[in-house]
Amino acid sequence: MALFLLYESASGYALLEAHGIDEIGQNTEAVRNSVSDLNRFGKVVKLRSFNPFTSALDALKQCNAISEGLLTDELRTVLETNLPKVKEGKKSKFSLGVSDPKIGSQIAEVTKIPCQSNEFVSELLRGVRLHFDKFVGDLKTGDLEKAQLGLGHSYSRAKVKFNVNRVDNMVIQAIFLLDTLDKDINSFSMRVREWYSWHFPELVKIVNDNYLYAKVAKFIEDKAKLAEDKIPELTDIVGDEDKAKEIVEAAKASMGQDLSPVDLINVHQFAQRVMDLSEYRRKLYDYLVAKMNDIAPNLASLIGEVVGARLISHAGSLTNLAKCPSSTLQILGAEKALFRALKTRGNTPKYGLIFHSSFIGRASSKNKGRMARYLANKCSIASRIDCFSGV
Repeated sequence: MALFLLYESASGYALLEAHGIDEIGQNTEAVRNSVSDLNRFGKVVKLRSFNPFTSALDALKQCNAISEGLLTDELRTVLETNLPKVKEGKKSKFSLGVSDPKIGSQIAEVTKIPCQSNEFVSELLRGVRLHFDKFVGDLKTGDLEKAQLGLGHSYSRAKVKFNVNRVDNMVIQAIFLLDTLDKDINSFSMRVREWYSWHFPELVKIVNDNYLYAKVAKFIEDKAKLAEDKIPELTDIVGDEDKAKEIVEAAKASMGQDLSPVDLINVHQFAQRVMDLSEYRRKLYDYLVAKMNDIAPNLASLIGEVVGARLISHAGSLTNLAKCPSSTLQILGAEKALFRALKTRGNTPKYGLIFHSSFIGRASSKNKGRMARYLANKCSIASRIDCFSGV
């Protein structure tokens, strides 16, 4: 049986015919040994036809089609023109060797030309790739390299083009940063409380909120200077006149020690840093909400922006999350508990990251597992719509 080879170069489509296959007996090792020697390999493989691409744009179009396993009209014309006719109902006396099984199955389906893609064909095509400039006499020195370089740049550039509004990597980075900021702000706020409590310990019981505490500490600085005339300004900060009066009264009878001006300056600066971080955290949260509504609006509206972003981040991307079955999505984030349960033959976890959804929080204890399963099912559908829908 005759064997033809299809080689897709950067310059065009080449069809080659392999001679003496019966003598080789489809011995892959024999072909591998003869590849480096052009004299030996040239006796086995001969060029049948070469059809150059009309332009760089045409080359990119053909390259994209081949990579996706699609048969273009140009390639079909090349094959039907240069290969023997395949008669309906009769066994073919030749086969076509291709590098990619996907394009092979597409060619066989459309043109009925029998295709094969195996290690033997791969070795033959490797030899063709190595000596291709010798097979095609019209190519000048350096032409093939220039075509490969140009097509490589164009193909790569086309592959990395994307809709800038639907970049899930931005959501992954934002949710990581949001979690880090939450930890840092919490740690720094506790440090402000401990530091300033040496000077004004009563303030901790009056102001509970971390951000508000830093703001009040920055405003008061030295408690000895806090008088009745500061109540209106303090009211604007804490939002309650009674609480402002309570702070002023507590400052008068405070048991805290005095701090030097240098210490007060440092407390003031550190409180300002905590406020700046809290403000940035708020802006980052707004950014995350906006990006989630662009990238995964259905998932965000179903389970919330933060939980949805955590699911995307844990899965690695929106595409990975969309490919997960609902049973996997249900326990994303609870992998340690799952493997521990499998090892000890205990009860497997019923929920992972989706536990933070308000739907599960509102459900009764006996229904939390059912709610998690149902919610995971809907989240799986929503993520697939967000990822693969064009709208």
